[in-house]
Amino acid sequence: MTRSGKEYIEGLRDGRRVFIDGEFVSDVTCHPAFQGAVESIARVYDLAHDPANADVMTYRSPKNGEPVNRSFLIPRSEDDLRTRRIALRRSAEVTLGLMGRGPEHVAGFLAGWAGRQDVFAAGGDRYADNIVRFYEHVRDNDLYCSYAIVPPQIDRSKPAHQQADPHLYAGVKEEREDGIVLAGAQMLGTGAAISDYLILSCIVPLRPGDEDHAISVAIPLGAEGLKVYSRRGYAEAATSLYDYPLASRFDETDALIVLDDVFVPWEHVFVYRDLDITSAQWNRTPAHLLGNNQAQIRFSVKLDLLAGMAKRIAEMNGTDAFPPVRGTLGELAAHASMVSGLVYAQEQNCDIDEHGIAWPGRAECYTTMTLQSEFYPKLLGLVRDLCGGGVIQLPSSAADYGHPEARADLERYVQSPGWPSEERVKLLKLVWDMVGSEFASRHQQYEMFYAGAPFLVRSRMTQMYDFDRATALVDRALAGYGVNGPQAA
Repeated sequence: MTRSGKEYIEGLRDGRRVFIDGEFVSDVTCHPAFQGAVESIARVYDLAHDPANADVMTYRSPKNGEPVNRSFLIPRSEDDLRTRRIALRRSAEVTLGLMGRGPEHVAGFLAGWAGRQDVFAAGGDRYADNIVRFYEHVRDNDLYCSYAIVPPQIDRSKPAHQQADPHLYAGVKEEREDGIVLAGAQMLGTGAAISDYLILSCIVPLRPGDEDHAISVAIPLGAEGLKVYSRRGYAEAATSLYDYPLASRFDETDALIVLDDVFVPWEHVFVYRDLDITSAQWNRTPAHLLGNNQAQIRFSVKLDLLAGMAKRIAEMNGTDAFPPVRGTLGELAAHASMVSGLVYAQEQNCDIDEHGIAWPGRAECYTTMTLQSEFYPKLLGLVRDLCGGGVIQLPSSAADYGHPEARADLERYVQSPGWPSEERVKLLKLVWDMVGSEFASRHQQYEMFYAGAPFLVRSRMTQMYDFDRATALVDRALAGYGVNGPQAA
């Protein structure tokens, strides 16, 4: 059953240990670094929980018939992918496409894993049963899972088992009759501070000897020994909603996860000391594609926001009819439309596997991942171009309008036709929080490395593209002529 935003917030008060600004914070719901993000996620929950949105945002649980969030749907057709996309788009619009690791993200991974439980069964039937049971529990209780699946940057020249300390990277420290004990650290726990469960695994290649790190488990955020070390909170640094309208509401924060002898019962273990299955969970199930399909739906919303900002800036400055400006707007629109089109193509070109599960189109999905790291910084530059010095010559804060003399000057000199001073500044501060603030810089880095190192993503693209079809055209062209001219095909 879907949860309300209020129920989600209440569930975060579980004694978790989140460290920021020199102290552990037990209640993230009222801490200034996390409160804005918590309230934004609560609105996402309220959207799906509202009966008026049930047809779009939910489907019936196969287990109990209750309405559950469509982000958990295991797609079995092109139509399933389409209805899922419509729901995910609605969720992303609530946060303007700016929260990349909301509840709907890992939901797609869990759906992909549960749909192909046979991959986990290769390690033992109990692991397949565990992943299905956990997926159903999270789906039917509308829980928010984050994940940490990359080892910390300590010494990347050595595999996990050759590090100076065998428990630097998250892994098994002890096996017990009732479960396992984990120690070490993992990154990047984006959204971990405000989620219900952490999925801990490894997506980077592991080598023989790394078996203790070849795991996939679920851990409640309130588990004893689990610590979340958050980076600086941009929301906490925001002087006001008016001055930082995005950072104050949508900073999901990123974190280092430290496991100080964390106990995980066997029922929450999905992969155990198995190098092959740790890798297979990403590429022999549709999990990676479903998770990235959601991320690209979210990214398309973000690009629409960026294009909309550019259009409003041009209108406000009276330059929207200038040919160079129209060209810039067209370029922004083309990139936004390209991503949306590639998302639609993933539905049309889906593959239905032998288990009846629909995999979004591989080449189209990896095309977006390959290109976004290159063009997102470029699009930010285009918007900066349109703004010129406008985003620099701004009042220091909303408080400036509270001073009579300053207000009078600002209303005279910082305004545009049809845009009174407060409205002009409001738009420009919104744009600055998107393209130039610390929050904006983090988002640029996030989109550049969201899918991993760009060269790795490009390498994966070469596996997904139909080079046989492409080289067949070359062969056809070559077969039509020789040194003596045309020849029969």
